[in-house]
Amino acid sequence: MPSKGKVCLAYSGGLDTSVILAWLLEQGYEVIAFMANIGQEEDFEAARAKALKIGATKYVLVDVRREFVEELCFPAIQTNAIYENVYLLGTSLARPVIARAQIKVAQEEGCFAVTHGCTGKGNDQVRFELSFYALQPNIKCITPWRLPEFFNRFAGRSALLAYAAEKGIPVQQTAAKPWSTDENLAHISFEAGILEDPDTTPPKDMWKLTVDPQDAPDKPEEFTVVFEKGLPVKLIYEGGKEVTDSVEVFLTANAIARRNGVGRIDIVENRFIGLKSRGCYETPGLTLLRSTHVDLEGLVLDREVRAIRDQFVTTTFSRQLYNGMYFTPECEYVRSMIPPSQKNVNGQVRCAVYKGNLIILGRSSETEKLYDANESSMDEIGDFEPTDASGFIAVQAIRLKKYGRAKHEKGEAY
Repeated sequence: MPSKGKVCLAYSGGLDTSVILAWLLEQGYEVIAFMANIGQEEDFEAARAKALKIGATKYVLVDVRREFVEELCFPAIQTNAIYENVYLLGTSLARPVIARAQIKVAQEEGCFAVTHGCTGKGNDQVRFELSFYALQPNIKCITPWRLPEFFNRFAGRSALLAYAAEKGIPVQQTAAKPWSTDENLAHISFEAGILEDPDTTPPKDMWKLTVDPQDAPDKPEEFTVVFEKGLPVKLIYEGGKEVTDSVEVFLTANAIARRNGVGRIDIVENRFIGLKSRGCYETPGLTLLRSTHVDLEGLVLDREVRAIRDQFVTTTFSRQLYNGMYFTPECEYVRSMIPPSQKNVNGQVRCAVYKGNLIILGRSSETEKLYDANESSMDEIGDFEPTDASGFIAVQAIRLKKYGRAKHEKGEAY
């Protein structure tokens, strides 16, 4: 059979993309297996061997850890990015750097198309494909999970497992543990299988990155995070050890959180495509760094700057990340607003972690002086004149008195 052309597959080494690799070869495509090292705990040599054994022409591994931390995770920390008040966007953050690296490999290898293993019901198909088309407008995208000849053949995960067994493809997922995972340096996600029932408690052995909080050490572990312009530039731990490299700061935060059971969530979220989805996530280091950043902002950030940033930049950037709109003009615009909001976020936060909890022990800043202990003290007057509060309250009460009178005249009750 003549080749239909060369395609670049985003290969994870897992069940879905291993089956897709074999299926693409059946369809007559030549396949370049692309894999991003984005900090997942993966045997990359085993993945290479598996891809080549299945029949890939070439396996290409690209290390994107540093750009992932510095270009995506750190801005997320600066903005306190969060989706639906709980999800720290671990999967969403990874997609732009993976997509960019995949397009580059596709260009270098002469591929006419890119392909992925995202399902037709999920967010990632949107995130990847919008990124692909922004980065290379003329690229073709092959989407197996939206092709009837593929999804009718593989109607469920049991069919994928059976096909893998038929083809001799080793996979971690088994009928006993039928859930799907996606891992990067910031987090790991679990979904599908028994987790699709939102009232099913995840089994203890599902969680991978973090120790069960009940099994965590019985003594709190203390550490300090130092910020400059909203970026975590130093982490001090274990009685004086220090790390300053961006990736090492992140990895160290991960290690501290993991061994103390910090960063687990189990949620039902609203996918961009319109469906609700149950997901379990472990986001250890990002949880620590974001929480300490939020705390420091309380000390050093102007009230109105923080309010505008929270109301517009945080919510908009979080939604753009979740919906796959990173490579868009509006996201470029929002990202340009991050540095001005962070120029005064300088200082350090002392913390402890204990059995799944993060405890703030104190915070300080040598350069930012918005907080004045004397002004805020209940034990001394300082420069604040208490009688000024009477006029402040009187002005604030003008419209409320009018509103109250109007309701009284109408006979309405509060």
